[in-house]
Amino acid sequence: MKQVFKSSNHIAAGLLSLSNCCGKFVGIYVSSGFLMCFQKKDMPMWIDKINLYSKNRFFRTYVGVVMLAVVTVVYSCSPKVTKPVVNVPVNPVEQKVEPKFTQGNISVFIPFQLNQYNLKTINKSQIGKADMPLDFYQGLMLGIDSAANDGLNFKVNVFDSRDNTSQLAALSKKEAVKLSNLLIGPVFPDGIKYMSAFSETNKLPMISPLAASRPAEFNNPFLVSVVPDIDMHGFKMADYIAANYKADQSIVVLINTKKASDEAFASPIKRRFAAKYPTVVVQEFSSTYVFETKMVKSKKYAVIVCSDDAPFVAPSLTKLYRLKTIAGYPIQVFGHPNWTKQTYNIEQLQNLQAAITSSYHVDYKSKRIIDFVRIYRAKYDIEPTEYAFRGFDTGYYFGKILAKYGPNYADFLLKEKYKGLHNDFEFDYNAEYGYFNRHLTVLQYKDTALLKVD
Repeated sequence: MKQVFKSSNHIAAGLLSLSNCCGKFVGIYVSSGFLMCFQKKDMPMWIDKINLYSKNRFFRTYVGVVMLAVVTVVYSCSPKVTKPVVNVPVNPVEQKVEPKFTQGNISVFIPFQLNQYNLKTINKSQIGKADMPLDFYQGLMLGIDSAANDGLNFKVNVFDSRDNTSQLAALSKKEAVKLSNLLIGPVFPDGIKYMSAFSETNKLPMISPLAASRPAEFNNPFLVSVVPDIDMHGFKMADYIAANYKADQSIVVLINTKKASDEAFASPIKRRFAAKYPTVVVQEFSSTYVFETKMVKSKKYAVIVCSDDAPFVAPSLTKLYRLKTIAGYPIQVFGHPNWTKQTYNIEQLQNLQAAITSSYHVDYKSKRIIDFVRIYRAKYDIEPTEYAFRGFDTGYYFGKILAKYGPNYADFLLKEKYKGLHNDFEFDYNAEYGYFNRHLTVLQYKDTALLKVD
């Protein structure tokens, strides 16, 4: 550390200047207790000295929270910019000249909820809650940093939204937010709903980077939903089955308890088959036991278990496994997207060739992922999580498209497709609820892992 000045009566501010591949990063750190001023070269010695950063995830996150607790963040990337040469005409004619777009202003709303932490008494349980926002933040900044290599300066204002609408109300009045070219966040549905009015009023694109909510819930034509909703999963599932099963030789079966969560997945599947594949036979049963009584030997079965309720799914898989291995019925199982976060009998899943749709898949054998993990480790001294990957893709894609097209970048979202680290971006548009990503991957249980098959 270069300097630490204590003050008990007022807010102190310090300036952070870090060297980076694309130029300089500048951050203004604000705290009611002390002033911090340091450079990147000072950080390893300081961190090693207090022996925190590299020990484990708890202490790494603790350091991150301490750092964020003192930051009102202004984060900008400033690559070299060549001054334009102005040619003055012999007979100058007065004309209106549009100012050149040289800096992208981005406001980021992340629920760090730093107001809930007492940095003197914080414990491991409390720190664990900060993992998601901190990982997303780090990935996001690395993505924007990478996008800055295209030559555009970025000024990134990072705000703690606290997952609180009152806080968002205060933040939306800030001049820095009003002057933004792009809003990233809030990340949770309540915050998205609250900020939608601000986004629409100011005709300002707002990125929903993590919520899988239906975009129609927010009624904001300027919303950009990165994570496909459950309807998109249902459509993808129906499309995949229709492409891989012959209608005259197979039957699609939905195991649907009719609970709200099950019906949310089953409904778009049924609508898709009815609209696009009317010749496919689709049957629906409340359980695998009812389904067993209606089976015929001459057909192949694509069985979609629409539930993510583990106490229901586990015995359903066991029943289907026995129908295939003992009774000899040709069955393939398709599951709910949330199965990626759950654990079931791997032998049964593989025998049933179980497949699911997903908005997240990382191939750790690919060179792009290997390079990203290496860079992330070097920068943050920790492994990237799902939220770090999602953050990077969000920061890189939107930073790059802002650098390429300037303030009117939203006009090109439908054109600009992106092959991401965790998922691809292929946007469609609805005049009522904005842009939405429709790209999903189909994963299948093979060799004790989930492998991409489409």
